[in-house]
Amino acid sequence: MPSSLAAMTRECPCGSVVAYHSCCGPLHDGQAATTAEALMRSRYSAYATGHLDHVFRTWHPRTRPAGLTLRDVQWLGLEIVRTVNGGVEDDTGLVEFRARFRGPEGAALLHEESHFERRAGRWVYVDGHAGGST
Repeated sequence: MPSSLAAMTRECPCGSVVAYHSCCGPLHDGQAATTAEALMRSRYSAYATGHLDHVFRTWHPRTRPAGLTLRDVQWLGLEIVRTVNGGVEDDTGLVEFRARFRGPEGAALLHEESHFERRAGRWVYVDGHAGGST
């Protein structure tokens, strides 16, 4: 959790122009995402800020791994390529994204189509497939 006013007012790691405490912060604290894209952004921010509990909590139990570990990477940016469904009235959605990061081997790009479902009224991540439409 951010521990200072400067940390709380910084721009959100998800790439929005909104401060973290008004964007992904509330979702990391347990608020439900209104769309699949909002959940995708919050999960990216959770990896970037070390909130693995949020990643675990928002992963569908059917596909969730037994445990999660934080990779030794620095997340550099998120680009949403496209969304299909995943709105406030939908029960499923797809979010294609590109996430840039730097790891022990240097800079890299994660390009994925992520699938989401609404479960008990809350969006959850189901699975993802490398690549995408482009």
